[in-house]
Amino acid sequence: MAEPLRKPVFGKVDQLRPGTNGHTLVVKVLSSKLVLQKPRPDGSQVRQMRIAECIVGDETGVIVFAARNEQVDQVKEGTTIIIRNAKIDMFKGSMRLAVDKWGRIEVTDPADFVVKEDNNLSLVEYELVNVVDEH
Repeated sequence: MAEPLRKPVFGKVDQLRPGTNGHTLVVKVLSSKLVLQKPRPDGSQVRQMRIAECIVGDETGVIVFAARNEQVDQVKEGTTIIIRNAKIDMFKGSMRLAVDKWGRIEVTDPADFVVKEDNNLSLVEYELVNVVDEH
């Protein structure tokens, strides 16, 4: 028998942790900055590779969201988006939210929460600890 479709459980930004995935969040886009734009290796101009770094957040905090290609057009400053099935990537010891081919972004009605901008989870440095057995 097929599993019944689970209703998405909406998480909050301050619950995000390194190495986790499957996050569904409603966030406001505070800013979006194109950091990479280059032609695809196959040389087609139509499909450029684009990456934008966005600050997105909810009433618990903000995080850097790395939008890629078509996603860049959806993360306009001031919009509210639903990020489905997102994962946490680590970049230089800090968390980034990302959506790969298994997730998606939808623009939705403006949310009525006030973003907690003074709790930026991407500013928290995580030390990647290698456990060494010293005997």
